[in-house]
Amino acid sequence: MAKSSEFVLLFFLVCISSSLSFAYGKNATDPSKFIVVGRVYCDTCRVEFETKLSQPISGATVMLDCKNRTDGSYTYRSLLMLTDNNGYYKIEVEGDYEESDCDVSLVKSPRADCNEPTEVWRKARVVLTTDDGVSSEIRFANNLGFKMKEALPECKQVLTEMGYYELRDEVGDDKDIP
Repeated sequence: MAKSSEFVLLFFLVCISSSLSFAYGKNATDPSKFIVVGRVYCDTCRVEFETKLSQPISGATVMLDCKNRTDGSYTYRSLLMLTDNNGYYKIEVEGDYEESDCDVSLVKSPRADCNEPTEVWRKARVVLTTDDGVSSEIRFANNLGFKMKEALPECKQVLTEMGYYELRDEVGDDKDIP
């Protein structure tokens, strides 16, 4: 009888220990590893957000930097990464950067007609720590965009369908985009 109660107690302790390890996602033998994924697009309407006319940019260059929140020193810098044929990139990172602000930034567009970084989406913040409640190693960055030199003619119709005011004409109409 004593052996069966010892076995039950041991089994119970192993189950609790395994559950806590699973719940906190910690593994002492493996360092923190993250995969940052995102996409780079061409803002064909020059509105600083994606529309159905936006196009993925193949061969765009991005970079991931992490800076210490206290002194601003770099705690991580990735190599320059190129996007695939659909505009997607993947950056593998080892280490936990809980005390750092990490941003994926646009570096360069291979398209001469679409190489002006958008003001709003030139950087995307990602959290790279295991202490944030996210159990997956995959971290999604907001899509980043370059603006086309001139908006496509179809943009006026697309933006009107979306409920936005008409774009300003090249001659300087006073109509504003909200």
